[in-house]
Amino acid sequence: MEMPRLQKLYVEEIRSKLLKELDLKNIMEVPKINKIVLNVGVKEAVDDSKVLQVVQTAIEKIAGQKTVKTFARKSIAGFKIREDMPIGVKVTLRNVNMYEFLDRFINLAMPSIRDFQGINPGFDGRGNLNIGIKEWMIFPELDLSTFEKMHGLNVTIETSTNNDKHAFELLKKFNMPFKK
Repeated sequence: MEMPRLQKLYVEEIRSKLLKELDLKNIMEVPKINKIVLNVGVKEAVDDSKVLQVVQTAIEKIAGQKTVKTFARKSIAGFKIREDMPIGVKVTLRNVNMYEFLDRFINLAMPSIRDFQGINPGFDGRGNLNIGIKEWMIFPELDLSTFEKMHGLNVTIETSTNNDKHAFELLKKFNMPFKK
């Protein structure tokens, strides 16, 4: 099986450039992307469990692998949520699936966002980036006629570094469209 395009780019070009630019001593210190987590919370799942099934199918198409349901940790009477009730879907992407998703996300999905100005480089202080997406219409894998309601999607990109500046430089090399 052939290596994904972005993984090949990382191994052949990005890693050596970052080693020089970030003034690191060892190739193992160079930041890399560890995993990407896609997460969706579905508040309608409280009333109708079929909604969660539709969301699960959609996320599996976007990610290209099986998802897992997430469950409520504690009961909240005001929201009619009981402990251990299924309320969302998540999937963790690594290796080939991760690089292929990142490629589609950066080069196909993000350019199709209306009035897109770029991503806020809001890192969490430990080199990880969270991106909130309001609608899934940006993903070409989905047939939108099958969805009654759009849900938000959280994309978390976890890097191997604890330094936000290093993580920013890494994602910039992958052509992540950050705000100027």
